[in-house]
Amino acid sequence: MTTTVIAQEISRKTVNISETEALINIDGHLDEAVWKNIAPAKDFYQTFPYDSSLSDTQCEIRFTYDKNNIYIGARCNDLDPSKKFVILSKRRDFRGPGIESLNILLDPFQDQTNAYAFGLNPLGVQKEGLVANGGNQGGDLSLDWDNKWKGESFIGDGFWSFEMAIPFKTIRFPEGSSKWYFNAYRVDSKTNERATWNRVPRNFRPYALSYSGELIWDKPLPKPGSNISVIPFVSSGLDKDFEEGTATTFQKAIGGDVKIALTPSMNLDLTLNPDFSQVEVDKQVTNVDRFEIFFPERRQFFLENADLFAAFGNDDARPFFSRRIGVAIDTSTGSNVQNKIYGGFRLNGKLNNRLRVGLLNMQAAEDNEIQLPSINYTVAAVQQQVFSRSNISTFFINKQSFNGTYTDKLFEEPVSYNRVLGIDYNLASITNTWTGKIFYHQSFQKQKPADQYSHGASLRYSTQKWEVEWNHAMIGENYNAEVGFVKRTNINSITPKIAYKFYPKSGKVNNHGPGSDIEYFWNSGGRTDQLIRLSYDVRFQNNANARISYNNRYTKLLDDFDPTRTPDEDNPIFLPAGSGYQYQSYWMRFESDRRKIFSYELKHSGGEYYNGTRYEYSPSATYRFQPFGSLTLEYSLNRIKLPLPYPTRNIHLIGPRLDLTLTKKLFLTNFMQFNTQNENVNINARLQWRFKPASDIFLVYTDNYMFSFEDPNSNWMPRTRALVFKMTYWLNL
Repeated sequence: MTTTVIAQEISRKTVNISETEALINIDGHLDEAVWKNIAPAKDFYQTFPYDSSLSDTQCEIRFTYDKNNIYIGARCNDLDPSKKFVILSKRRDFRGPGIESLNILLDPFQDQTNAYAFGLNPLGVQKEGLVANGGNQGGDLSLDWDNKWKGESFIGDGFWSFEMAIPFKTIRFPEGSSKWYFNAYRVDSKTNERATWNRVPRNFRPYALSYSGELIWDKPLPKPGSNISVIPFVSSGLDKDFEEGTATTFQKAIGGDVKIALTPSMNLDLTLNPDFSQVEVDKQVTNVDRFEIFFPERRQFFLENADLFAAFGNDDARPFFSRRIGVAIDTSTGSNVQNKIYGGFRLNGKLNNRLRVGLLNMQAAEDNEIQLPSINYTVAAVQQQVFSRSNISTFFINKQSFNGTYTDKLFEEPVSYNRVLGIDYNLASITNTWTGKIFYHQSFQKQKPADQYSHGASLRYSTQKWEVEWNHAMIGENYNAEVGFVKRTNINSITPKIAYKFYPKSGKVNNHGPGSDIEYFWNSGGRTDQLIRLSYDVRFQNNANARISYNNRYTKLLDDFDPTRTPDEDNPIFLPAGSGYQYQSYWMRFESDRRKIFSYELKHSGGEYYNGTRYEYSPSATYRFQPFGSLTLEYSLNRIKLPLPYPTRNIHLIGPRLDLTLTKKLFLTNFMQFNTQNENVNINARLQWRFKPASDIFLVYTDNYMFSFEDPNSNWMPRTRALVFKMTYWLNL
């Protein structure tokens, strides 16, 4: 194994992989003779709590392959066998600070932007995911992606080991490649140490792709054989709408997906009559903001290469949000309703090592009850890598009705199409010290053609001690991204941030330091919003962390608004549009060591709120009965008090959740969400049996009840109820 030094002082270690004809039994034991003759990737560097030395808890990782699979064998030492490993449960795709695991990162195109992640814990529980955007932020690693591979672990005396078999058909790679980027990171729950094979500075995530090493193949990889996967499903269910008074209906569906590898790096996904009934419902939150809440995409069909379509713009102005597909607005009530999808396709992948392309087309069904015609959604995206890690990306989005008009959300007028075109430049330096972007997007619609633009720029400087960030955005009054997520239009903003960290050489604190955020929003009428936040963060050596902040806000309402978001339907009273408010508050949070059997989080805020006061109390606690699951109780109380005649409310949100993993293949999740803001109690139970790799049987029960402190006589009146059965089967041809 050698080390290569490149510009800006990144060292890339190397490890070799050679072909084998030996038969490897995936049982975690590493007892096959082939493993003994392979030079391992070793000498892991500590990345937490410090990053200046080799890790105390070392691992060795060995690679080999045959015509079908990549085989990975690993052995990690255990410095204290008398203690138990921290294992959340036997549920697949586990995640959390201090949870024991060893994780493999593979970047076949060496673009340091996208990678595959595969992980195992000592019980052989698997997780797989996708890393996007270079792995710079916590949300860049998504574990929602699912695919076929094998892995098992073994716990020995003073060590634990695993074996993986990852089919070449599971991942995309360039034909003829002789080198991939690779890294691995280990979380040692007993010593609370995190380590990476190729050194990653502790101010970055352990999956930061710019700090990967190299996996050297013994010969160029040939083009794999046919790679077609067929994933059919059948589903059936009963549902009842008590509020509408309709009879119980029986629903049934047959459909499925097909994955076709056109080349080793280009994939075509087809879907017919897709059904997403097994996807876990969103976690409810108390919304006292004026804007819509963003919930991430979880549907499998939209996940692979999702960043190619979804990473345009910024958090306040995303031109494409895949959850807009399959959801429509009932114009009579203003509420979201499910919109059946007939089918569609996604073509996505690499044309070469530096050029990615994506094309998505979906056809949604008409809905005569809400006067919605059948709508086609088309998205095209191209991403060209420039320099070492940066890229230029362009996109085109078309929402089109071919048999009528629908009501436009922004203009509230009948339209037959909505189109958006844009370009982004994404900056990423070799060492991740500098990151940022600049973008310009333009919508095209007949109504009000002027000011249909969205522009923004950001630049971030990140070192061990300093985090300095600049953001600005300008969104035109008539910018209309119907298939996107845009909080508001006709707004300009500047939002700089700065933070500094101290690193004590010893003691219970790992790092601490102050930070400051400033947000300033305005339009042609002047200032609309302003925030000055001063904060202080503390991260302890045992994984606990805390923050306290002071917030000084100004808000000018552009529309009538009820800060409780629970208006009295008979006598609604709103703060009037055009009124302005200056108010101050504090916010604090403490999160305990998640490695403990019992852990908790405390959040509290209070102070002025518009023309009144708001105090929030949000404790949560988790008890883990490993390795079979956990019980979590979350509670939130918002006490909002406004002067008469405006409303005063106590808003409660209670969310108990029981997560049971009877085996590594059988999972049961039960949770209730009691939300007085929506006057609703939601009960959801989800049983999943993974009877074969990537093949599942789901049984999902959902119940909703009315609950109101204002009208106790209506409490526990049923609203809707559903029971769904679904089976999927993954077949490789």
